[in-house]
Formats: sequence, C-alpha cells, structure tokens
Amino acid sequence: MNYLAHIYLSGESDLVTIGNFIADGIKGKDYKKYPKEIQIGILLHRNIDTFTDAHPTVRKSTKRLHEKYSHYSGIIVDMLYDHFLAKNWSNYSPIPLETYIDAFYDSLEDHYDLLPLRIQKMMPYMMADNWLVSYASIDGISRALEGMNRRTKNRSSMNEAVNELEEFYKDFENEFTLFFEELIVFSKQKLKEIELKNNTQ
Repeated sequence: MNYLAHIYLSGESDLVTIGNFIADGIKGKDYKKYPKEIQIGILLHRNIDTFTDAHPTVRKSTKRLHEKYSHYSGIIVDMLYDHFLAKNWSNYSPIPLETYIDAFYDSLEDHYDLLPLRIQKMMPYMMADNWLVSYASIDGISRALEGMNRRTKNRSSMNEAVNELEEFYKDFENEFTLFFEELIVFSKQKLKEIELKNNTQ
C-alpha cells in the first residue's frame, strides 16, 4: 500500500503512524534503533506489505497492468488504491481528509528529529503540494504518477497509467473496496499482536 493507506491503518498512536510512514526506508534490524512505538509501526508496515503483495484481489489489479508496466505494476496499484481511499475517505473515517492529514503533518513536524533524512527532505514538497489530499482527484494521482516516473528517469512510463485507471476505473475501485475491508481487519489484528509481543519483551 502507499502512504495514505499506511497512515490510516496505524491506529491512534502518532509514533506508530510515523513508524508505518517511514518504514520503507528502514532496512533489516535498523528499526530497533527507534523508540518502541515507532518500531511497532515499522513492523506493522512490513506485515501490511506482505499481506498486500500476496492477496489475490491485489494480484488481479496488478495483472491488468503487468504487460505494459512489468515490475512497476505493484507500485502503480498501491498508488491507485490510495486514490480510491482518498476519494471515498468518508466511508472509512468520520474526520474529513483535510483535517486528518493536517494533524498528520503536525505530528511529522513535532517529531521531526526522529525522521530519516530522506523523509525530512521530502516533507516540504509533500506538505506544500498536499500530496495525500490531492490523491482524491484523478489529476492529483496523475501528478503523483508523473513524479514517480521522473524518479525512474522515465523508464517506467508510470505517468501513462492514468489511462488504465480511467479505462478500468470501476474494476480497480471494486477491487480496492473488497481488498481494503480485509486489510483493515488484518491490520487491526496484527497491530494488537505486535504490541503484545513488544510489551512482553
């Protein structure tokens, strides 16, 4: 899953949320250098990714893109799923998306010293362009895909995936909705397990 889903699936703790958000840049056992709640978030992120990558509904989505985008298909689906989460946010949270994300940005600033350098450098751009809120529109997710394509030096053609999004919009949205219901249940259970294990160590 992409940024917005990981943030949403983190529960109530700011530090668990930050851990889940920064986890892609934390390799191997380096997570143990962080405070316990951030460790929990990193471990939750890894479990979410494992569950997502193996899920048949997600694979159905990625298969639709694989011929054209090859190994970038999974990244694209993660981003498309964030679009549907942002677009349908009121189905998942009573807090408006803009309010929810403003609180998340405040939390990042409050814990700035705990963030990896890569995230510290990314933050100003993320906040200025309000990436997480912009995902709700096709234009916003299109800009995000263009940014990802630039990072691959235009090798991935990920910017073109908005065409498949528009062509198969209902299919992707239905797949996201089915999958995300299961992911919410999985994440809540996994978070409890990780917290219990960490509190007994």
